[in-house]
Amino acid sequence: MSASGRVVARYRRHCLVETDDGARIACQISRRSLNPVVGDEVEWSSDSADTGVVSAILPRETELSRINNRGNPEIVAANLTQLVVVLATKPAADWFLLDRYLASAELANLSSVIVFNKVDLAPSAPPELDDYRELTDATCATSAKRKDNLDALAAQMRTQRSAMIGQSGVGKSSLINALLGDSVQEVSALSEKSGHGRHTTTTSVLYRLPTGGELIDSPGVRDYAPYIENPRDVQRGFREVANFAANCRFDDCAHLAEPDCAVKDAVAAGAIVARRYESYRMLLELTESLQTGHR
Repeated sequence: MSASGRVVARYRRHCLVETDDGARIACQISRRSLNPVVGDEVEWSSDSADTGVVSAILPRETELSRINNRGNPEIVAANLTQLVVVLATKPAADWFLLDRYLASAELANLSSVIVFNKVDLAPSAPPELDDYRELTDATCATSAKRKDNLDALAAQMRTQRSAMIGQSGVGKSSLINALLGDSVQEVSALSEKSGHGRHTTTTSVLYRLPTGGELIDSPGVRDYAPYIENPRDVQRGFREVANFAANCRFDDCAHLAEPDCAVKDAVAAGAIVARRYESYRMLLELTESLQTGHR
């Protein structure tokens, strides 16, 4: 007899499923073609007293995807409501990478929050952050070390299922530990026990925050780009580009070399930040090249 549950951790060959009554069951995945991710609602059945088998993935409300190293789509997390992007002074903020994260949130209809962490190492947040205050739902400057603004960040996550993502080394783990508080040891022990060995690697884990909300921790990445099937959809990932695009002369304007392009005019007038436009152009070119390569 099968039951439904939620994937709260994914390992290489199995996953951890939380049942409706809060129990967590280590489950094998029934076939290689099935690829549940954290946040998925799944069907599973028990194969022993304390293990089970996942047999199906239920329909997803939202997906956070990326392009894998073969140029194909890879789902990172499912059924999110918000993306939390963490930056820091060290390593230096990669603004083009941030733009790709935000494009993912826009295309998946997720809220977005930018967190500038490690303010204890910098006198202030970088001026580039001002370019994003109208392009995201909230910005927050934090220090996991000094506990600066952690209450404000927790408040942004209280009613959301958030994925926290960012470059390696920006302090995501420290932020998560600080947000989890005293429950962090319990979570770590559970993950180790359910992982069938301390050297088992997870792709991501779902945590419940003491102040409310759920948080999915995704691994740090050196590069990231959302998978976008139709190049015309790229502009929807950039709020300001999508807003000005309605005034272009041609409905199918790609905002590159077309005449009477309202987006290009907005860039020239400073209404669209030039670096953001360059991010749009780069992501459009990448999407077009992948589409050509898959034909």
